[in-house]
Amino acid sequence: MANIKSAIKRVGVNRKKHDLNQSYKSAMRTEIKRVEKLIEANDVENAKTALKTTIKKIDKAIQKGIIHRNTGDRQKSRLSKKVNSLSA
Repeated sequence: MANIKSAIKRVGVNRKKHDLNQSYKSAMRTEIKRVEKLIEANDVENAKTALKTTIKKIDKAIQKGIIHRNTGDRQKSRLSKKVNSLSA
């Protein structure tokens, strides 16, 4: 464990940031799973609306630096492709 006051503070700050980042990441993953479940159920309309909120969550995670930009773009692309194949 850290003995220096600034190091102790750093540990606390890092823990808070980690918890916050985990909550954003968890919310994003939950939305992705929701869209995938709607795709499996062939629910086109609800999948499209859920995709919009999922893309917002992914963009927010990218903006906050929780996931890399390319990772987020790849996830959005794959989900969009799946939803579009339903309606086609």
